[in-house]
Amino acid sequence: MPAPIRPYQLTASELVTRLDEMVAVTFDDLTSQFMLLPRGPSFLTYEEFRDGYEVLRIETSGFESLTPEKCWKALRKNALAFTVLRTILGVSPPEWQDLTNEETGSPLPPNTARMLDGRAKRDPSFFAKPTALVVQRVTDMLRTACKLLATGPELAPDGLVHRLDKFDTAQGAAGISHAAQTHVPYAVLLYERFLGRPYASHRDAVSELVGDVMESAIEAQLQQARIPFRKTGRAERVPGFDQAPDFFIPDEIAPGVIVEAKITGDDGTARDKVARILRLAHMRDEREANGKPAYQVVACIDGRGFGVRQQDCKDLLKATRGKLFTANTLGDLISYTDLAQYMPAP
Repeated sequence: MPAPIRPYQLTASELVTRLDEMVAVTFDDLTSQFMLLPRGPSFLTYEEFRDGYEVLRIETSGFESLTPEKCWKALRKNALAFTVLRTILGVSPPEWQDLTNEETGSPLPPNTARMLDGRAKRDPSFFAKPTALVVQRVTDMLRTACKLLATGPELAPDGLVHRLDKFDTAQGAAGISHAAQTHVPYAVLLYERFLGRPYASHRDAVSELVGDVMESAIEAQLQQARIPFRKTGRAERVPGFDQAPDFFIPDEIAPGVIVEAKITGDDGTARDKVARILRLAHMRDEREANGKPAYQVVACIDGRGFGVRQQDCKDLLKATRGKLFTANTLGDLISYTDLAQYMPAP
């Protein structure tokens, strides 16, 4: 069966007459990128997490002696014990910091817990030789966590649920010790996973990197073809552009092609990203109307969020004059755009 015709293979007049068909073709090419996430610098494998867990379990006598002193012994051996303790508590780093502020009455500096958690993930020896300031702050956090875990959840008013009312923490320290020594029923494990949403915290941590998946693929193609380009930084300001695209080819001084790369699984976010691409196309049209050198606008999109509104896709196809690519068609990016003009002779 022959491959379907894509919008970037059509002339301007053909695109107009076959616009609805090209919308359908583009929708078919979109993939659900939410199944793939960037690892990022702080991603933990199960084996790494388990190592931190085992150190904490052993040093606290199977969680029967959950004290700041015992926790510190674990942290000095493996900093990931800090992250494991937070996971048992069931809170995010900022939430743990807020709990500590309430407990001590002496607020920690902003982002302290997030910084400590990130360093612990990246460097297992981070707490081996801590500074006096780190010792003080972490001790306050450990004291808060151990107190909460020892007492268990408070009685929640009607209509509310206490976040310590979980299988392992509902009965205080005894429940944690029981969970550590007993095979947890699979239904309970699945329920805990349901409450926490798989990969939710990691997805939040790497949310700004999701778009980098597409950008990295484009960058690799340009480098392989030896095409000069300028990749902009996040939120970078470029003179002459009220919003900078992801790539200028060959540069931002006299661009011949600009490329915008967007991935989203949410239709609301997709509308915002469509608006960015339309704005770049409008700037191109203004240049052409004023007799100034214009550039080709190329959009590389993916994610089911772009497949919700047909009108948005029609607008993108018209704004890019058919130069709309997805992860499935990225292999045609250079061949069917003006990028091919910037390839050096073999």
